[in-house]
Amino acid sequence: MVKKQPFYITTPIYYVNDAPHVGHAYTTLACDVLARFKRLDGFDVKFLTGTDEHGQKVEKSAEKAGIDPQNFTDKVSKNFQTLTHKMNFTNDDFIRTTEQRHKIACQDVWKRLLDAGDIYLGSYSGWYSVRDEAFYVESELINNYEGTKIAPTGAEVEWLEEPSYFFKLSAWQERLLAFYKKNPEFILPLTRRNEVISFVEGGLQDLSVSRTSFKWGVSVPNDDNHIMYVWLDALTNYITAVGYPDTEHEEFEKFWPADLHMVGKDILRFHAVYWPAFLMAANLEPPKRIFAHGWWTNEGEKISKSLGNVIDPLELIETYGLDQVRYFLLREVPFGNDGDFSRSAMVRRINGELANDFGNLAQRVLSMINKNCNGQVPEKGIFTKEDEDFLDRVDGLLSIVREALDIQAFHIALESIWTEIRNSNHYIDHQAPWTLKKENPDRMNTVLYILAEVIRQLAMVAQPFVPEAAGKMLDQVGVSELNRNFNQYGLKGRLNVGVKLPKPQGIFPRYVDELDS
Repeated sequence: MVKKQPFYITTPIYYVNDAPHVGHAYTTLACDVLARFKRLDGFDVKFLTGTDEHGQKVEKSAEKAGIDPQNFTDKVSKNFQTLTHKMNFTNDDFIRTTEQRHKIACQDVWKRLLDAGDIYLGSYSGWYSVRDEAFYVESELINNYEGTKIAPTGAEVEWLEEPSYFFKLSAWQERLLAFYKKNPEFILPLTRRNEVISFVEGGLQDLSVSRTSFKWGVSVPNDDNHIMYVWLDALTNYITAVGYPDTEHEEFEKFWPADLHMVGKDILRFHAVYWPAFLMAANLEPPKRIFAHGWWTNEGEKISKSLGNVIDPLELIETYGLDQVRYFLLREVPFGNDGDFSRSAMVRRINGELANDFGNLAQRVLSMINKNCNGQVPEKGIFTKEDEDFLDRVDGLLSIVREALDIQAFHIALESIWTEIRNSNHYIDHQAPWTLKKENPDRMNTVLYILAEVIRQLAMVAQPFVPEAAGKMLDQVGVSELNRNFNQYGLKGRLNVGVKLPKPQGIFPRYVDELDS
């Protein structure tokens, strides 16, 4: 038996001071599509998500809610777990930083850093953002209209003075730059890579990695007066979930270093600068890639609670449908760029591309087979040059999608699929099997066979994006669940003539807004 190649993908762990929103769904969706694709392509996948439950911001949010931090995090973490089920995500683990396994891992990392001489005790004075759980130097801050200082993210900062342990980040500047040079695809997209390199080249300061002004966090080993900096705590989750601190654990040996950490652009610095420095200082390998995607706006406006325009992914699913939302979020903008959600764009994608292009293709082909071919995969005759060229293009689709997803270019993968969907609609219009029915029934059968085979292939590669709809489509062309993996059935395998097919049902209904009807 061939040993499967491992693939480890992670979302950031989401901060539990608020309810899940479309940004959380977007990041996890991207990971889910990759995880699904890799499983279908024969990989042994581990897909991790979870919640970040420590820090001053959580402590303050719990206090505001009138409950203790643990009960607060229990409640909010469940909301994120609910989101994973509602969005049909296939994560293999859900980690919480309040778990004992994680506290043990964090304290072990701390000991490694201390033993390596990369942590020392001092005192911190500087600007700190509770919302970002981040420290900022004076040059990064701007004054708002009230004259108070704010971080580049727009978060308020406060002057902080307290005893602190420090990580010798300044000592890692040249080693990080050498690492980026040796691993040019460690950070994607390339524009983000350039930002990180510019930041590191500008000089690194030692990083405060403990706090004494609040208590909700992981205690520093042998010094209970300090708790660990929330980002050192949070980032460690990626190795906790594969069995660390047991570096001989089966999962750690198999899956670390991670193949991909998917993050939003606002937390790139923590993942692309601090995290590899922590890991290398602890004599552990850095992940293979960090991909930082963009942010969403809502109808052209920045999303914020104060504007009341936060997008609830569960409401989107209720309104438009699950696969429709999954498709739209990864289709609308090039992955890595910022994107704008608009109702009109959502409806246009649903009706124009899902219903008209893909759904209608399957419905009219399978309806003709049901009506004119005894509801069976039709007999096929000799293929013409046009037939062969058409099938060759579709046969090559998996490789194109694979290459796109290997660089997280979801938009390119989907455009490649839709190019062949449009080609299929051109092919059926040009071949006109409804005319061949009278003039050349054998040729009609051949054309319908080719189209059924193409629908099979299109549904196969669409599975990671729209799993429920693609599954229904594969049901309708007679592909059993056992034959839906790329490595088992393969896209170049052909449908078997004579297989009985179920009566076709619509897959992608058009969206009709009651307000517009």
